[in-house]
Amino acid sequence: MAKLKLASYWAASCGGCDIAVLDSNEKVLGMLADTVLWPFALDFKYRHLEALPDQSIEVALFSGAIRTSEQWHHARLLRDKARILVAFGSCACFGGVPALANLHCREEVFQRLYWETPSTANPWATFPQTRTPVAGGELDLPEFYDTVLTLDQVVPVDCSAPGCPPPPESVLRILEMLETGAFFPPGSVLASDKSLCDECQRVRQEKKITRLYRVHEIMPDPQTCLLEQGLICLGPATRGGCGLRCLKANMPCRGCFGPLPGVIDQGAKMLSALTSIYEAKEDDDLARLLTEVADPAGSFYRFGMSRSLLQRRRLEPMEAAAR
Repeated sequence: MAKLKLASYWAASCGGCDIAVLDSNEKVLGMLADTVLWPFALDFKYRHLEALPDQSIEVALFSGAIRTSEQWHHARLLRDKARILVAFGSCACFGGVPALANLHCREEVFQRLYWETPSTANPWATFPQTRTPVAGGELDLPEFYDTVLTLDQVVPVDCSAPGCPPPPESVLRILEMLETGAFFPPGSVLASDKSLCDECQRVRQEKKITRLYRVHEIMPDPQTCLLEQGLICLGPATRGGCGLRCLKANMPCRGCFGPLPGVIDQGAKMLSALTSIYEAKEDDDLARLLTEVADPAGSFYRFGMSRSLLQRRRLEPMEAAAR
């Protein structure tokens, strides 16, 4: 009997999603499946993947957002080769931290990375080019896109497993699906349809807050709602199902499980929840609120910029014409 085939690909991400797969321990090692692609752990050549028949891979895990032509190509390739394509992790599902670069254009990103950072020594002002002459030939590099995209903004996705990274329980459900052949219904999300607040056991009261704190500024009560203690906790705007890992560590939710069903913009939803309890009687109070949120984009759109109404900063006409 031929073994089932599993593929895992790593695009624009930190690699934590692949660590989450390893966190399933002996389950991933003992399952009756052939791993045909896993750049994180094993040496595979893309030509081997390209040679496989279409629909010959049972499940492909795609982690990371898409920001280069190479990642775009492999998203389309895995879509052709896999029966079930899983957007694995917050970057693939919503854009993740890489999508915060959508607030800048490509040239600004390169300027920061290859010139301005204190640890960078670049006396020749060398910046990446898609084609660069080198000794003995020409070096081809992928095109670096202006806009970071989610996986389903490039190809259809069968299932989503959010989280930064997805919890081991999600990995085990996917591996069990692979072994049993009981595939999830199309469009499934391995998360709760309820908010994280609905799962949280902390004590909540109906009261106002008069100040916001950053996590290093206070030692929060582990029994009381973190939002009511003045910490920006995205629980009201975020799906549950993560196991409350951050809250159990006495840290606020960052929103990595994404928006609730029917919510178009997770950041806007959270802003609405926050302003509903922030006590502001004067204009000065509203001004103070703005100063207390040190990083609005990183606070409210840390994982969801590509999926938000904002999606990216508007390109100026000259920038757009250059694309």
